[in-house]
Amino acid sequence: MDLFLHLCVMIIIYIIFAMSLNLEVGYTGLFNFGHVAFFGISAYTSALLSLQQVPFELSLLIALAMAGLWGFLLSIPSLRLRGDYFGIVTLGFGEIIRMVFQNEVWFTKGPMGLPGIPKPILFSYRFATLSQYLLLTLGFAALTFLILRIILRSPFGRVLRAIREDEVAAEALGKNVFFFRIKSFVIGSLFAGLAGTLWGHYTTFISPGDFTLLETILVLLIVVLGGKGTEWGPVLGAFVLIFFQESLRFLRLPAEWTRYLAPLQQMIFGGLLIVLMIFRPEGLLKEKGRGSNAGN
Repeated sequence: MDLFLHLCVMIIIYIIFAMSLNLEVGYTGLFNFGHVAFFGISAYTSALLSLQQVPFELSLLIALAMAGLWGFLLSIPSLRLRGDYFGIVTLGFGEIIRMVFQNEVWFTKGPMGLPGIPKPILFSYRFATLSQYLLLTLGFAALTFLILRIILRSPFGRVLRAIREDEVAAEALGKNVFFFRIKSFVIGSLFAGLAGTLWGHYTTFISPGDFTLLETILVLLIVVLGGKGTEWGPVLGAFVLIFFQESLRFLRLPAEWTRYLAPLQQMIFGGLLIVLMIFRPEGLLKEKGRGSNAGN
């Protein structure tokens, strides 16, 4: 039962993480390869504040603000670039943030990590057990889904899709493409921060090794597999991939085999991402209204 609850918590956290990236990749066409940086910034911010006895409500708000602030600061120079150059800048930012976590030992404890992160207490209620934490993450995931659904079904969301399809046409209609992309990037960073905060308080221990490029590849694969640009794609993708990833941890394999699991998993995820991008770029769920265009 505990294994099942653990799987559910991890899946829901990654659903939030994937929904945040889907806003950027699926709806705005921004391939952000440093998305894990905002996941990590928020996780460290909330963990450090909570370890100083700051209430969870305040720690969460500050952590989200930090993720949004860094998203805004990165978006101003990076969104002036296009295609591969934008991806390289975001990838570099993610690695810079990880190296800060690694090297600023006085602040983050470096590779030793931050142990003993307290379980959240929200409105005087402590979410200590697996079932309680599942309810907490489920509530935040439902809220995230609802907010993003409202945003993406609004005129703002329609403009994002127009920019993704043809930014020149969007500009010709008087839309400030740069401004809309910044807003999308910041909103995506905020919700990535929410996922990072929930993850840090769930695991109760974080270290720089938790925020590598592999995490960005994993969440990007979730979005692509489920169906980028769809509301339910990140949900389906997270169920499939996180169930697979977390289940491997509990396989009773011979000791000499366990050292091959991580490299093999990276190879599988990388290969699956390449195959999907070539043969099934729309993912398991296809975005409505794009089927007829796909063959043109």
